[in-house]
Order: sequence, then C-alpha cells, then structure tokens
Amino acid sequence: MRFQDKVVLITGGNRGIGRATAQAFAEEGAVVIINYRKEIEVARNFITTLPNGPHHLVQADVGVPEEARFLVEESVRLTGRLDILVNNAGVHQFHPVDEVDYATWMQEWEVTLRVNLMGPANTMYWAAQHMIRQGGGRIVNVSSRGAFRGEPDQPAYGASKAGLNALSQSLAQKLAPYHIYVAVVAPCFTETDMAAEILAGPKGEGIRKQSPTGRVAKPEEVARGILFLAEPGTEYMTGAILDINGASYLRS
Repeated sequence: MRFQDKVVLITGGNRGIGRATAQAFAEEGAVVIINYRKEIEVARNFITTLPNGPHHLVQADVGVPEEARFLVEESVRLTGRLDILVNNAGVHQFHPVDEVDYATWMQEWEVTLRVNLMGPANTMYWAAQHMIRQGGGRIVNVSSRGAFRGEPDQPAYGASKAGLNALSQSLAQKLAPYHIYVAVVAPCFTETDMAAEILAGPKGEGIRKQSPTGRVAKPEEVARGILFLAEPGTEYMTGAILDINGASYLRS
C-alpha cells in the first residue's frame, strides 16, 4: 500500500472530493484525519466505513484562525505526526456584480476569501511548522479551473482559487529545502454536493458539454490526482498545478 503508516489530514473530508480522497488514502494504508465543520453524524457514519483504521475526526472551521491552528495541532496530538495535508474545504457563493447589492457583494467576498484562501494559508502555516521539525511532508491544495478562466457569477471564488495557486507556488519554493513539497489540483465542475444544484438545473447540460467527454468530473478522479501528487517519487513536481477538467479548459 502506497501510504502505509502515513498520516493525512483532509479538510472538508466528509463530503465530495474530500470524502473520495479520504476513502482512497485509507484504502492505501494511510491513517486519515477527517476535518468537518458541521454534520457530525455524516462524518461519524462515514469514518466507520473506512478500511485500515483507526482513523480520526476533528471538528473545526478552517476559516477561523484559532480553529485552523487547533485542527493541525490536534491532528498531531492524536497521531504523533503529520505527513500529508490536503486543503479541500471550500465555499462557492453566487454574487453577480450586476444583481446583488453592495452589502451582499462584500459579505460573499469576506466569507469566500476567509474559507478558500485564509483557511489554507492558516493550516499550511501550522502544518509547515510541524513538518519542518519532522523533516518533511506533503501539501496538496484543491483549487479550481475557475482560477484560470474566470467565474463571472462568483468572482470571489475564482479570485480565492487564483490566490491559492499563487500561495501554493510561493510555499513550494520556500519549503522545498525542508523536504516539504506543495502541489495543486485544479478540477472543473465535479459531482459533489456543492455543485449538485447547478448541475441539476437548466445550466447543467451546458456545463457537461463544456468537456468533449460530455460529463463533469467524478470525485474519485480528483482524488486520484491528489494521491499522485502526495506519493513518493513526485517530489520534483512541487509547485505544479494539475488540471483535472476533461479538456473543458486548456491553458498554455
């Protein structure tokens, strides 16, 4: 098993891409720490299904600095180490500039940047402190196709993911001498709870047709990319951004 005895912390690990990633890491022998913000019963039920336990749950809102620190420190307390951090937790709010009032506009920017950008910045900071002392580690951040092509109806989401890309590449450069390697996956629309409403609505068919495959991504496909970037032998991919978008958006 590729991740035997490795400890992985996955933010937003009880749903969607995070859930598929937790399943994949557990199947490959890792000790999985699932972070969740709410829906404790969903998290408790899911963790009991994971193979090769014991695994752990830690409740925290990564958008709150003190809770982000607690999440990392509690993960280390539970297991004694932290080998891999996957920043997956995120929010996706609609706030078209030509439709919402200014108060709503600013509220959506504040919430989105707090969770999608400051959350990973905080967890990465505390994880890096531990990984430096430990002698190395891996960080994989979940970004989005929207960081490159733009998000006209949810601009804060696109901006937060572009910021996450830049943050990841900056820390890839800074942390490589400590044997800490940072990479990113950038998926398109994926069959998750966050995307379910729009995919089921009138825009759904058009979204699926954006890819020549005629569909959106499956969470398990994104999870495979995350595991690939986290596994031994991919150290020289530090700083890379792996597109997982079914050729729906091609960038040079």
